Amino acid sequence: MVVAGDSLLGAASVVVVVVGGSLVVVLVVVVGGTLVVVLVVVAVVVVVVVVVLVVVGSAAWRTSATAGEAGYNTGRTEGSAARAATTMPRTTRDAVSPTCRNLRNIPPCSHLATLISRHPTSTFCQPTRRQRDSLRPMTATGSFAASRFGLLAEIVDQQSYGRSVDRCRQQGIVLPTFAQLADPSSIPVDITASLADIDRNAADPLNLFRVHWYNDLHGGRTDLPEHVVLTPELTGVDSPIIVAFGNRFPMIGAHKVLAAYACLVPRVVTGQYDPTEHRAVWPSTGNYARGGVAISTLMGCRGVAVLPENMSRERFEWLEEWIDNPDDIIRTPGSESNVKEIYDTCDELAQDPANFILNQFTEFANHVGHHEVTGRALERLYLHHRESNPGLRLAAFVAASGSSGTLAAGERLKSDHGARIVAVEALECPTMLYNGFGEHNIQGIGDKHIPLIHNVTNMDGVVAVSDRACDELGMVFNTDEGRTHLTGDRGVDDAVVATLGHFGLSSICNVLAAIKTARELGLGADDALITVATDGAEMYGSEREAMAAGRYATGFGSAEAAAAVDEHLAGADTSHVEMLDEVGRNRIFNLGYFTWVEQQGVELDDYEIRRDQGFWKGVQGLAPVWDDMIDEFNARTGVRSGS
Repeated sequence: MVVAGDSLLGAASVVVVVVGGSLVVVLVVVVGGTLVVVLVVVAVVVVVVVVVLVVVGSAAWRTSATAGEAGYNTGRTEGSAARAATTMPRTTRDAVSPTCRNLRNIPPCSHLATLISRHPTSTFCQPTRRQRDSLRPMTATGSFAASRFGLLAEIVDQQSYGRSVDRCRQQGIVLPTFAQLADPSSIPVDITASLADIDRNAADPLNLFRVHWYNDLHGGRTDLPEHVVLTPELTGVDSPIIVAFGNRFPMIGAHKVLAAYACLVPRVVTGQYDPTEHRAVWPSTGNYARGGVAISTLMGCRGVAVLPENMSRERFEWLEEWIDNPDDIIRTPGSESNVKEIYDTCDELAQDPANFILNQFTEFANHVGHHEVTGRALERLYLHHRESNPGLRLAAFVAASGSSGTLAAGERLKSDHGARIVAVEALECPTMLYNGFGEHNIQGIGDKHIPLIHNVTNMDGVVAVSDRACDELGMVFNTDEGRTHLTGDRGVDDAVVATLGHFGLSSICNVLAAIKTARELGLGADDALITVATDGAEMYGSEREAMAAGRYATGFGSAEAAAAVDEHLAGADTSHVEMLDEVGRNRIFNLGYFTWVEQQGVELDDYEIRRDQGFWKGVQGLAPVWDDMIDEFNARTGVRSGS
């Protein structure tokens, strides 16, 4: 009998021969194509033989041996020690080979070859065959279902692409790049001139070039994003809180129109979305659905809004004005916290291939758009104020989670200026803070889950704010009695009070969370915090009517205003605040497993790779790639060349 085999890299061969009841083992080692060692060992078959061989071969052999033998013990990337303290789901443990329990610490595939070439003795453990298949390089993000989550960077369907080009040519549609929306001064002069004659809320394709932070309320362009700096007289903390106004965005008066454009345009320029065949379905708790309908209309597509039936009356009135077919407004059960019901409806709609679901919670282009556009706009505000105060530090970016798209702006502010990223949620539904659940009325921050596009492992803190605080301060900010109390009794500057009507419910939530963050971190006058007013009070008139008829049925006067300010502004303390360590981040990250892997069928590898910051850098790097594709798309339509 003869049995032959090769080592992992073919550096050695073994031949075993049974001769007359004895065992003959021949080991041949080859280095550089030259026979170096021939070793023959003879033993009696019934005797147990232990042979220990130490072979010094090529660097390739050393790398292979180190990876296979020492990978389990030392193959760790940054942060793995802390991750080991968390509980790995059983399906994860079962998926990893017994000798390679730390496979999830391997960097994304796109970085793997570079790391091994630079460090030939690195201790990455060897994946199983299934895992090697899952680590195939698909995009700059490494292992990932790129097409499912909108991360393709090439044209995948030429026919769909061609029909989109034709549609835009016929309707005179030009698509702005992310770079142009980040810096509107780079928008072509002729387009800028044409915008002067277009109403900011009109269903005109040119309004795509207003989907940025540099608008005023009349459609004009500003040199600096419009904002307010909240002072200690209002906030009770010394730190300046910079708030950018989202109600300057066109069509919907909320920044979610940017997220909608960011999600649809890569699908169009890669040929995934076909306006002649698909309906763009926009699941949301309100503003994203409106933004999606507006963007669909401007880009020559049919849009469908999916949102909870108990959202504000103003949202539905807007949709009814923009949508011709009533069937394209789909009301799901519940309110702000009922995101699962939205997912279930989208699962049903997805059974029809004509429905193209653009789920803001899973579309990573949402992250890209805010990282590229919102991040740069907020950076511009910080740098502007630092000019007059050179010692001003950017201490934190604070924003409600929602889809977590806006939080991507914090990624840029953290990497470039050291800002902490603080996520905010409703105290009535403290999913991140306490793994809790419930219902609330801070419209625009849907919860009870961790969005797939939330870069949890780069987050620094979590704050919970009560919806009652937002409701009652909404009355203070938008009534004569409340504003008089702020200026007369609290000494808040008239100019600051005049801006408070630009704060919707989630905007107030962001401000309260910023105050709590400043107190938790002990920040001072040279520590700025920055946040966004995602929409304005004009979207919540019906909510204030309900408050006046209910909680304040006996009237809202100076006493009620003073009580609300005392409790919610002066009384904003450090309760329900957690600054996260590695264990805390992984606790929140692991919580998302149940939504995405168990309920929504996301592959475990696709879920796990999101722990690695290299993955997110790859995602963020897609903006200039998509910009090149947008330029090429526009060139093919010939719209501008023919103008």
